[in-house]
Amino acid sequence: MNLRITSLLCLLFALVGFQQLAAQTPTTMTGRDATAGNAWEADRTPPPDEMNLPDIMTTFSGYNITTGTDWAAKRRPEILNAFQANVYGRVPKQDYQVKFSVDNIDEDALEGKAIGKSVTVMLSANGKSHNFNLYLLVPKSDKGPYPTFLGLNFYGNHTVHADSDIPISSSWTPNNSQFCVFDHQADEVSRGVRAYRWPAERIIQRGYALAVVYSGDIDPDFDDGFTNGVHALFSGERDNQSWGTIGAWAWGLSRAMDYLMQDEDVDRNKVAVMGHSRLGKAALWAGAQDERFALVISNDSGCGGAAISRRKSGERLKDINGNFPHWFARSFRQYNGKEETLPVDQHMLMSLVAPRPLYVASAQQDDWADPYGEYLSLYFAQPAYRLLGYRTRLGLQHPKVNEPVSSGQLGYHIRSGRHDVTRYDWERYMDFADLHFHAEK
Repeated sequence: MNLRITSLLCLLFALVGFQQLAAQTPTTMTGRDATAGNAWEADRTPPPDEMNLPDIMTTFSGYNITTGTDWAAKRRPEILNAFQANVYGRVPKQDYQVKFSVDNIDEDALEGKAIGKSVTVMLSANGKSHNFNLYLLVPKSDKGPYPTFLGLNFYGNHTVHADSDIPISSSWTPNNSQFCVFDHQADEVSRGVRAYRWPAERIIQRGYALAVVYSGDIDPDFDDGFTNGVHALFSGERDNQSWGTIGAWAWGLSRAMDYLMQDEDVDRNKVAVMGHSRLGKAALWAGAQDERFALVISNDSGCGGAAISRRKSGERLKDINGNFPHWFARSFRQYNGKEETLPVDQHMLMSLVAPRPLYVASAQQDDWADPYGEYLSLYFAQPAYRLLGYRTRLGLQHPKVNEPVSSGQLGYHIRSGRHDVTRYDWERYMDFADLHFHAEK
């Protein structure tokens, strides 16, 4: 494809992306004034005690869960199954193989502060193959193995830092194409374009490793009929419970974890999965399913992520299923405008992470993601943590802006500003990880 055609395609996808962004993020606040300090805290519609949330400790058949054994044997599996059936979809029950190739090791990454590894994750199933790239930065010292943050990015691994040794993504797709920042012939222009979301030097300085994967390498973020990415590996007809793109991203995070489990520079027992926005939904779903993730972090994940659906505040199911039909299972659409009929809600997703540490973050001006609804999911997940022996004492009142709270295995903050990932967010995540991983600063 020549550069002129590629540029035209880039413009087309950008226009589509802007339309999606406009649908996903309103330009005006609803129910809160972003400039009025904490005035938005008055938003309590509906009140938490009127949302009729499903009881985490009562099975669908009415059995009361009172022991950790019952939780593990009865309630946790049925909650997980309900999310597969009604929200994220099911991964095909077909054999697959995963292999790894360390293609390059940069001994002087980040100006000598780190070692960079370029890794190809090679997947195969049903006679087909698909690869994606993982880039790993570890501190350049003799204090390893290191606790590690793993996350998906929107625009390619080379956009998280300007280091020229980070390879461009192997597959170009208009992922999250609010604007098109790179193509095969313009990779140098986009290097480091999202570095502010991934403060690699600071992460390394505080004693952590950082692993990143481009989400579009796992599955492209547009409605392609599930013919590309990892979906293409698996055969058979799709049905209402087949996995969507968020399910594929979560599955890809677990395949990245397969590699981290064998890297001698990574502490396999201290890997935190982190995601922002739609990738925060994927991080939560990955952490809920894969108990190898020792810590789970949601940043502004909103509807279908951390926010309570029954709140009916900010983005609604009809909005997200209408604008992004490829994200979830088709079965999720039956609850459009009828959130109260869902057999699950997002506090139950949070409970699937128990007893592992869980951190949720919101932004004051991110009304579309319903910050109070994100906090309430964490609050209403506490019975699972308490049942499993961890004291958590989060209160019902929404914490104040820029005043993080932490109780037992649970942490939360709402910061000033808009829908984004900032240095402030990362400092709080590392503070929380310090508490649970005991990493050196």
